[in-house]
Amino acid sequence: MPYDYDDQNIFAKILRGEIPNDTVLETEHTLAFNDIQPQAPVHVLVIPKGPFVCHDHFAAEASEAELVDFLRATAEVCRITGVAPGAGGDGYRTIANAGENGVQEVPHYHLHILGGHNMGRMLPNA
Repeated sequence: MPYDYDDQNIFAKILRGEIPNDTVLETEHTLAFNDIQPQAPVHVLVIPKGPFVCHDHFAAEASEAELVDFLRATAEVCRITGVAPGAGGDGYRTIANAGENGVQEVPHYHLHILGGHNMGRMLPNA
């Protein structure tokens, strides 16, 4: 399935340095920064530097180096922010929205890492 990447989206502008961000971690293929409208005490966005629209696009078309870098960067963000259970934290939630039904607001793949307090159940009947 082809994806049309909009290189004028806010995350593309952040990656080009046109818009500042509060960087938590930057690697060769990944940028992680604090959300400007946090929904939890820890709310970090992790984005690949490549032009990927959503998770399935990234998973299908990113190189092995991009995939590994993104996953390792995500783990490091969890450690740095103190939410990783394996590093003494109390846990976190990851969210990635995709498309219209997923209510994706920015057409650049991004993973939300939320933590710092009990997140509650994600679905009311779960």
